[in-house]
Amino acid sequence: MAEKTPRDQTPTRVPRAKQPAVVAELGRPETPEETAARKAENSRKHRANQNIRNLVWSLAASVGLMLLIVIVVVRPEQPAPKPVDFATVAGEAQPAIDEPLAVPDVPSQWSANSAELRTGQDDVSAWYIGFITSADGFIAVKQGIDANPTWLVTQLEKTRATGAETIDGIEWTVYDNRMGDDPGNLAYAMVAEAGNSTYVLYGTADTNEFRTLASAMGSEIDENMATEETTG
Repeated sequence: MAEKTPRDQTPTRVPRAKQPAVVAELGRPETPEETAARKAENSRKHRANQNIRNLVWSLAASVGLMLLIVIVVVRPEQPAPKPVDFATVAGEAQPAIDEPLAVPDVPSQWSANSAELRTGQDDVSAWYIGFITSADGFIAVKQGIDANPTWLVTQLEKTRATGAETIDGIEWTVYDNRMGDDPGNLAYAMVAEAGNSTYVLYGTADTNEFRTLASAMGSEIDENMATEETTG
């Protein structure tokens, strides 16, 4: 008698080999060479897109850094400081000094950026005015009261006289240091003495502007000398 197959026994199915997918544009399965070429091209496009993204991020980071530097470093231009009324300051300081303080009549285009009565370590009182000229040069006036020779040497930082010039009857000793190494604000200086005052003009302005200030100082020095003769 033939054996009966149990009802719960399922026939074994042999799996079919996976067939290559049909590529629409080819109308047939692609060959292994075509598959490898397609994958290589996809990899190339991925790398190209990745490089473009990296470039865009780098540019964005650079622009952001530049904007940060501009925000942090660049400041809006500050308004020019208000000129100092040196005549008023001199009037306020005068009661403390017996010697008349110089208030030169400088050109209207000039302005003072500082004016004060100073007392140094040598106990010499000095009236100081800093001028900005019309050509953006700098000249300072320093009037030492009862100054000693050491005070003058200190003000001039031991530079040597190079000549002399008489302006409006006042003889000035000239110190031209413009050819020196980094003379700073002592590039040029002029010194005159009258009464108990020693007048020092120094700065970076040109010679003609120094002569302009020296001429303006002439009337101040004459007034000082007249005061000394009257009180003497």
